[in-house]
Amino acid sequence: MLNGYIAYLNFLNEKLDRFFESQKPFIFCKKGCSKCCRNAQFPYSVIEMKYLLNGLLSLDKEIQMQIEKNLKNILAQKQQFSGKKFRYDCPFLINDSCSVYDYRGVVCRTFGLMTRYENDKLRAPFCTFQGLNYANVLNLKKRTISPRKYKKLNVKEEPLGFNISYKYLTDEEFEKAFGFQFGEKKPLIEWFTAKTEPEPVPDKKRKSAQI
Repeated sequence: MLNGYIAYLNFLNEKLDRFFESQKPFIFCKKGCSKCCRNAQFPYSVIEMKYLLNGLLSLDKEIQMQIEKNLKNILAQKQQFSGKKFRYDCPFLINDSCSVYDYRGVVCRTFGLMTRYENDKLRAPFCTFQGLNYANVLNLKKRTISPRKYKKLNVKEEPLGFNISYKYLTDEEFEKAFGFQFGEKKPLIEWFTAKTEPEPVPDKKRKSAQI
């Protein structure tokens, strides 16, 4: 099962590498910036979780213990939460860095780019509104590309949105093409209220693309 998913990730990483490269003038992602790992829900499917747990098992025991501590704290907060959408910091975030970067899920790999939806509407990543990605080219009040800001940058590249919504990237057409199933999807933290067993990772695995 994981062979097909890993082939899919290689395909996805190749696409995302090109997308991020084309958007360099508008991207401000860097190591130590962990805004994308905080205050969110992080949707994960069954196959993504199994792959993620393989990454967890490959970590040093001390880091595993820190992640376990993070999980306990988050689950305790969740028990006290009475709202509709519980948001939290990713339990795999250690010292502002992803401890399972090569095993991270689809939504983590795409974050930072603008998403284009079927109705051609664009959605900027939330870090835009914190002065980061695309903030140098968007009109934040109107949430549209600012011709004035874009012209001021004097770059050849255009600010673009891509068809990278989580719903689209986990569509059954990808399952058919690569021979695997995503399975049930739910927020990351909810997987830790039930057991999800990892699957052995095949020996021949390409390293995930760095962003």
